[in-house]
Parts: sequence; structure tokens; C-alpha cells
Amino acid sequence: MMTKKTLAALLASSLITPVMAADEKDELLNLKKEISSEREELLTLKNTTVNLIDVFVQQGLLDKEKASQLVKAAEAKAQATTKQELAKEATQVAEDSAKNPKRVRVTYVPDFVKEEIRQQVISDLKGEVVAEVKADAKEEAWGVPAALPDWINRIKITGDARLRAQEDFYADGNPNQNVLNNPYYDYLSINKDGGHLAARGKNEELQNTSADRLRFRERFRLGIDAQVTDELKAGVRLSTTNQFSPVSSNQTLGNTGQSYQVAIDRAYIQYDFLDKNKTDWFSVYAGRIANPWMSTDLMYSPDLSFEGVAGTFRLRFNQSDVNVKNYHAADSTARFGLYTAPQTPDSLFVTLGAFPLQESNFSTADKWLFGGQVGADWLIRNDDRLKIAAAYYDYENVNAKSNARNSFTNDWTAPQFMQKGNSLVPINVNDGFNSRCTDSQSATGQACLYGLASEFKIFNATAMYDFSGFGDTHVLFTADYAKNLGFDQNRIAKEFKQNITPKTNAYQVRLDVGDVEIHKLNDWSTFIAYRYLERDAVLDAYTDSIFHQGGTNAKGWILGANYGIAKNTWLNLRWFSTESIEDLNKQPLSIDTVSLDLNVRL
Repeated sequence: MMTKKTLAALLASSLITPVMAADEKDELLNLKKEISSEREELLTLKNTTVNLIDVFVQQGLLDKEKASQLVKAAEAKAQATTKQELAKEATQVAEDSAKNPKRVRVTYVPDFVKEEIRQQVISDLKGEVVAEVKADAKEEAWGVPAALPDWINRIKITGDARLRAQEDFYADGNPNQNVLNNPYYDYLSINKDGGHLAARGKNEELQNTSADRLRFRERFRLGIDAQVTDELKAGVRLSTTNQFSPVSSNQTLGNTGQSYQVAIDRAYIQYDFLDKNKTDWFSVYAGRIANPWMSTDLMYSPDLSFEGVAGTFRLRFNQSDVNVKNYHAADSTARFGLYTAPQTPDSLFVTLGAFPLQESNFSTADKWLFGGQVGADWLIRNDDRLKIAAAYYDYENVNAKSNARNSFTNDWTAPQFMQKGNSLVPINVNDGFNSRCTDSQSATGQACLYGLASEFKIFNATAMYDFSGFGDTHVLFTADYAKNLGFDQNRIAKEFKQNITPKTNAYQVRLDVGDVEIHKLNDWSTFIAYRYLERDAVLDAYTDSIFHQGGTNAKGWILGANYGIAKNTWLNLRWFSTESIEDLNKQPLSIDTVSLDLNVRL
């Protein structure tokens, strides 16, 4: 690079012209050799800048007019900077000369020194010019041709893929599924096939309770979100599907090469009310939407979508705090099974929702879920966060109603989907008169169609405390409690002549340690949880589908870990050790499950 001695020599030549001494000549010759060795590199840097702008023009990222303006601006700035530097150095040399009048100065400036100064200025400006070009390119979106329509900029595409290896281990003490006195019936198949004998003929009457099973499964989802206006958004998400389960979008491999089915997993419109500062005070969602509640998989499966309309209203406070303004809402990659929405610290929030579950021929008898939740979200200290919420979920018309003799009016009260665990009562019974429940479908006195014994009006309280005192390693404690207030033992006994003891409590405690998000190599997190889920505490159709192989009447431990193996790629390992709370006919049911997921986020 050009030395200050060279610049001083140049500037001094414009002021005085004494004779050059021999030692000054030697110094200039040595300086010339040093500069010559660097000249090629300096010229290369100059050409790089010019060629970079030419490439931008050729690739359509920068038009010729903009390029010309940038070059002119760079030249003007170089000239101005040169003048300023020369004036500054001239003043310095003049001051030095006044202090030391005997100092020898050169009489001329060689051409190679002038060239060196010119290259020096170009080199100094190169980095600054390139930085300005990059800043302009980002701000003005040069990578988007002006010919493209505006809606392209308002479309966001998301997606994820998951490959799973899952093995289920059944304890030796479980009843054999081939024994006729096995009490663990597959009631969904019995309802579908039309009775116990009909389901037995298809080998579908009983649950698997003794045969270990290894399955390979996959899930693929692709979502498109469109920002119609600042306040209005619409979206759709496609997903693999197993056709029948609302709580699982896994596709099990091994179907004789048949093509997979794809379903619309989400389809919604969302409106956010924004004030002049772009702060959203409430949001309304309608269609097939994501889980709007702060909750855990004790209540709702991670794959469950809600059909209907919901709204979240927020009362914000302390919004001027720097930590609140800069808070980053984490995704769910490291905390699978936990739902922390809405993400609005510091605030109080209220979420209301109405969701049709099943449409029947009688408009007043449709099955519905009405829900309400109130909660608070605080940043306690720095990134420490406390969220608490209380919810009430009112399921309307989901309980069974028995049919009169040879009547089928109440067949609609049978659930379209259920897992296992909830108390069931008969809707149709083979009494010798029922034309839909005959000896070819079920034994005498046995039902052919079952429904839920209890009503479900569930109180749910959830608390999460996220401690960030270990840097990037967070510690999250979660507690979740649910109780079904709709269980009416007297009503069930009166209507169905069955005395069913209430079992209506559920809780889960969980501890997560590690990174909040899994985005890159070596990101990690672990968790441990204990779950206790009584028979009629929650609706078995919508709870987690892998714990105890789905449903209620189960307790046990869950261990899990996530580890990032590449950008947006991670492994998820989980182990479930579960057993039944109530042993049907004194026969226990214990299931251990190990699942290993390879996740990729597009």
C-alpha cells in the first residue's frame, strides 16, 4: 500500500523545488520497486469492482442507468476525497517545512508515483462502493424483475418432511388379542362394521395388545400463505393423510406400492386489526385453522386442526420495554407437543372459538365445540417468560343417546372418530327386535353401535415458565391440568342402566432443557414428562395419538431429545413407557413405544 512518505513527497513537490540528494534517489527507487510489486493486485481489485457492476447489469439485477449512476457517484466521491486528502497533506507538509527548513524535498513527482496515488484512492473506495451496491440491491429488491406481478412478493411458501421409525413393545402380562375374553375392544371398528361379530369376522374386533409392531412412516406438508393486505391473510396447507384420523397425518409405508393420498390440512382466512403503529390488538381466524389455544398434547394432538372460527384479543402493556420490542417468538421445533400461542409478551389475552365437529340431519343436533381461554404472558427478566392460561371447553351433543326399540333416530350420536379409553354405552342393542343389530352382527344382549357415556365440559389450566439464565440453553417447566365437569353419573345410570364411576382428572408435568429452536448443526434439546390421564378426563379422540397408542386411561413417562444435524435438519428421539390406570376385567395393558424422526424444514 502507498506510504505516507510517498504522499509527502508528492505534496512537497508542489511547494518547493530544491535538488534531490543521492540518498533520496535511492529511497525513491526502492519505493518504486515496492509499489510495482503491488500494482498488479491493485489493478485486479479495480477491475473486480468494475466487473461486478457489469455482471449485475448482465444478470438483470441492475439496469444500465443505475450502473452509470453508481460509477459516476464513485468517481465524484473519489475526486472529492482526493482533493481533501491532498489539501490535508499539503497543510501538514507546509507545517513540517516551517518547523524544519533544512529538510530536503524532491523536485518532481514521477509518473509511477502519480499512478500509485490514483490506484490507492480506487482501492480505498472499492470496499465502500461494493457495500453501497449491496445495500441498494437489498433495499430496492434488484433480484425481483419489475415485470413480475405484485402478488409474488406477498406469497410465502413453507413446508416440512418427516421420516419416522416407530416400534411398539407390548408387555408379556397383557391379554392376548386372539383370546375371546380380551376386554380391549376396537370400538371404532365395531361401529364401522356393524357389530362385534361382524368386526370379528374381519379380525377387527380387538385392539392389538400383545404383538410388537415396527412401522416406517412419513409425513409431508406444503403450505402457501398469501398476505392479501396488511391486515388480511389467507392460507392453505396440503399434507399426507391416512384418511380417517384427525390426530395423525402419518402415512405408513408398505401399501403394495399404491399412491399416497394428499389432503387439505389447513385452509383459512385471518384478519389482524392493526393500529397506526402496526400493533395487532386482535386477530380472527376462520376455516380449518391451527390450534388457537395455549395447551399441551395432554389435551390436543400436535397434528390436530380445528374447523370453525376463533378470535384472540390482546391487552398489551409495557410495550416500550426494549426486551419486549426485541423479543423473538420461537418456533416449536425444540418443544414438540407444546403450544404457546398467542406470542405477545407482555399482554393479557382472551381467545374464543366455535367449531362444528359433526353435522347431522337435524340442525339443532349438530356436534359443536365452544371454547374460551384467558391468560397472561410476561417477560419476567430479560428473556425469562411466564405464561399462564385457564380454559373451558364445552362439547355439545357428543354424548350418546340410546335408540328406542328398532329405531335408529339417535345413530348420529355415535362418534365419527375415537381412539380408546372413554366410557362407552350402547346405542343399538341386539334384543331380538332390532333389524340393524341381529345375531349375525352381535350376540344377544350385545351392542352393535356405541357412543360416549359422558358429556364433556372440560376445565383446563396451563402454566409455562421459560428460564433463560444459562445463555442459549433454556430451561422450560410446564404444568397442565384438566378436569371434565360434564360427567353425570346419575344421568348415565338412569338412561343406560350402568353405574360408571367418575374418572375425570388429568395432569402432566414436563421439563425441557436446551436450545429453544433447532435450526443448525449441534442445536439440541431434551425433555422429560410424566402424564396421568384418567378415562373420562378429556375426549379421547383428540389427545396425543402415540402415548399409550392414543386415547385415555393411561399413565407413564416420556423422554425425548432433539439434535440438529444440518441446517433446518434434525433428529427427534422419544421413548414412551405407559400403562393403563384401570385394568379392564383385571387385565392390565402396558405399552412402550420408541420413535425416531428425521425432520427437514423446507
